[in-house]
Amino acid sequence: MAADSTSLTVVTDLAVGGMTCAACVRRVEKKLARLDGVTANVNLATGRARVNHPPGVGPDQLIAAVEQAGYSAALPEPPGKRRRENEDEDEAEDARQERDRLVITTLLALPVLVLSMVPGLQFRDWQWLCFVLAAPVVVWGAWPFHLRAARGLRHSAATMDTLVSLGVVASFAWSCYALFFGGAGDPGMRMPFSLVPTASDGVAHIYLEAAVGVPLFVLAGRHLEARARRGTGAALRSLARLAAKEVSVRDGDGERLIPIAQLRVGQVFAVRPGERLATDGTVVEGGSAVDLSLVTGESEPVEVGPGAPVIGGAVNAGGLILVRATAVGADTQLSRITRLVTEAQAGKARAQRLADKVAGVFVPVVLALAVTVLGFWLGAGAEPQAAITACVAVLVVACPCALGLATPTALMAATGRGAQLGVLVSGARALEGLRHLDAVVLDKTGTLTSGHMSVARVTAVPGGLGEERVVRLAGAVEQGSEHPLGRAITAHARRTVPGEPLPAVTGFLALPGRGVRGRVAGRLIEVLAPDDALPPALARALPVGGTAARTPVVVRVDGETEALMEIGDVLRPGSYRAVDRLRRLGVRPVLATGDREAPARAVAADLRIEEVHARCTPEGKAALVRELREQGYRVAVVGDGVNDAAALAGADLGIAMGTGTDVAIGAADVTLVRGDIETLADAVSLARSALGTIRANLLWAFGYNVVTVPLAMVGLLNPMLAAVAMSASSLLVVGNSLRLRVWRPSPTGGRPTRPAARTPL
Repeated sequence: MAADSTSLTVVTDLAVGGMTCAACVRRVEKKLARLDGVTANVNLATGRARVNHPPGVGPDQLIAAVEQAGYSAALPEPPGKRRRENEDEDEAEDARQERDRLVITTLLALPVLVLSMVPGLQFRDWQWLCFVLAAPVVVWGAWPFHLRAARGLRHSAATMDTLVSLGVVASFAWSCYALFFGGAGDPGMRMPFSLVPTASDGVAHIYLEAAVGVPLFVLAGRHLEARARRGTGAALRSLARLAAKEVSVRDGDGERLIPIAQLRVGQVFAVRPGERLATDGTVVEGGSAVDLSLVTGESEPVEVGPGAPVIGGAVNAGGLILVRATAVGADTQLSRITRLVTEAQAGKARAQRLADKVAGVFVPVVLALAVTVLGFWLGAGAEPQAAITACVAVLVVACPCALGLATPTALMAATGRGAQLGVLVSGARALEGLRHLDAVVLDKTGTLTSGHMSVARVTAVPGGLGEERVVRLAGAVEQGSEHPLGRAITAHARRTVPGEPLPAVTGFLALPGRGVRGRVAGRLIEVLAPDDALPPALARALPVGGTAARTPVVVRVDGETEALMEIGDVLRPGSYRAVDRLRRLGVRPVLATGDREAPARAVAADLRIEEVHARCTPEGKAALVRELREQGYRVAVVGDGVNDAAALAGADLGIAMGTGTDVAIGAADVTLVRGDIETLADAVSLARSALGTIRANLLWAFGYNVVTVPLAMVGLLNPMLAAVAMSASSLLVVGNSLRLRVWRPSPTGGRPTRPAARTPL
């Protein structure tokens, strides 16, 4: 049972077995919906049902309802190593059985197909050999179809298996009649092959090639389809494999290896080079480069040291580090990513819900058409074998499988690919929202900017001590300061020469309102607010009009000014490109921030955003969203803080930065895992590709039946070719969806040229 529950509704996931087409999906959903207060969303591709139900309705009742519909159901096992191994073993065993059935069916069916289709190879009594080979195919090879058809019949249900089973039985039964009573069993009988049914010459035709061809091609199609569908879920399985099984914990008793399930928040564990981080945490000792590519999509390794946060599932690409666990189990970022991807793949697009409704009545309509065709041909004076051929072709060619696979396979591929690129989409609704997006409200701090103070630029006096030395001296004296500007200078100095400690400071003194001073290596170092007595080279470097966006400070060594440092909240590296790409995709950017007017205008000018709203309260951001929606815009909000949660929830689409607060992420429909705003444009492009793929799949699935069923009804489609066409339609839909697995972001233009005279941040 899922943890997502409220006082009124509980959400339970069920593993449903035995579903083969969209008609099965519709039947399971309708059966569950008959329980009071229950709604269900069933996914054919994943074989899962997400059920919303009152607390008074237990899992046993849900499972019983599914079983009453003629399918198996069970609660997913709790997570763990044993469960993963069991699932892999079960999948491997099922795949092996399917493969064995397909191989044996192929060996038996091929001689029948060749002899039936090549008259020159037909020898004396060839038809009886075909009969002997076809019998086990009809009974054993097609047994899964017969079994599921019988199970559906017991529950007054008809599915794709019903159509296949009836087609196989009808073809074989007519062939038996022709062999034993219709003259087709004569030793010298020869049978010409035609792509369309032909009139008999006084001897009843046999259709053993259809009796073996239908199960052969359907089995082959479903085997390939199952392999392809497993491919669409590859990203989710990759995420599951990232979870560590054991962890090396260090405590007072030394180092010991324990199962990951026993790890607790606050414990310290060791991560050696090449090992995967067991869980989220903070580095307490050591330094290394961490590869986050499989978790966030970030291609470049990230340097970490004491105090740096790390993510479970990342690979330690450098030296030994000790990490203190900050989250375990379902609270880790990897678990949240996996959960979001799983939930996303359970959703349905609006078009798929329509397709499921059509599929719910499709099979009964096809059965009625088949009976009508049989009666019409017989009533029109046609030969019985021609009437039966047309009837069997109608049964076989009708294919609701493609309808059921059109959305789930594309959604699985798109959400999996998005997760690899660092974009988590909550489901089909979010994809549709991204597809139709035409306005986006962007927060400034933490979204377009880094969200913390840092040194943006250093200008050293020509002929002086040099930038690197001055920065290290300033960083050394600022070690004693708790001011945000001081911490930014110290952090920048430490990054200048990594691994080398800063010199010690003595005689540290804070000068309220002005800066700090102290002695480093016997020299007097002062970091102060600038005055009018600056060297000309530094005076020219001051921002025009502009201490509102960046704060300048000067560094003096023994009374001589050596450098000017500009400190502020700098733009993220991808912000320029992200806003430009969004604009070119037809999305209107709007800046809304709680910050002051001057820095807001500076950011907007730098990114060429025309509409700016400064000093926005959380209520003000929510009101702005409502106003834009009233103007007809489909609005997304991008934010990372608690103050963005109301606007995120009120927008058509909420997008949270993965580096932001849990409140913002919880209120969002899309999460940018690595906190890179540029991936928002990737998300929009991916959504448009995914929705285009879904529409193409549904168009093919509907169009296929519109064309082939009438052809079968008028006798222009051989039953065996009908089986080939039916299998091909499902493979085409799945293959089209698989293209999304290799989708790559393609910028809508070159890197934008940054304005020559823009307002400095």
